[in-house]
Amino acid sequence: MFKFVKSSSNKSNWLVHSGIEICFWGRSNVGKSSLINSLTNITNLARVSKTPGRTQLLNYFTDENKVIVDLPGYGYAKMSTRDNQKMNLMIQEYLENSTNLKHIFLLLDSRRGITEIDAQVISYLKNLQKPISFIFTKFDKLNQSEKSKLLKLIKEIESEWFEFDYLLVSTLKKTNIDKLKEKIEQIFKGE
Repeated sequence: MFKFVKSSSNKSNWLVHSGIEICFWGRSNVGKSSLINSLTNITNLARVSKTPGRTQLLNYFTDENKVIVDLPGYGYAKMSTRDNQKMNLMIQEYLENSTNLKHIFLLLDSRRGITEIDAQVISYLKNLQKPISFIFTKFDKLNQSEKSKLLKLIKEIESEWFEFDYLLVSTLKKTNIDKLKEKIEQIFKGE
């Protein structure tokens, strides 16, 4: 069973372990904490807040040799420029230097599509050359027309940028949560 182990602000206090790490990243309030809670079946494992920008450190959750890292969200404007730069450097240091990180899950709000900042993040992640999956959250909040537009957008992105692994999920209705759990288990098994 997963449990919260520690928060970290820099490489000197990252969690030291020999397991496999995956991380979740995305805009503030995209649903990272809700998704972690849903995937682990533990309601309050990751702190959920309606206020954007609550997560400001790397948060580590472990289950034996399996490690989930919840990264602070991007795009939150009510933080000082200095603090925002500091947080971005912390995330960059982690993504570029964690030797245990085996997969990045980028969460994108289905209702917003791909914003300019999302596109910048995708470009950055593509250059890291680490395995990435896109998780489109809050899929249940879209009507049929919006779902069609999102699927069209995904096809456009794949044709213009690169093919990518993605899932359309809803933590509220549990849409595709089991598929995501299966994918994560494969990663943790080293497949």
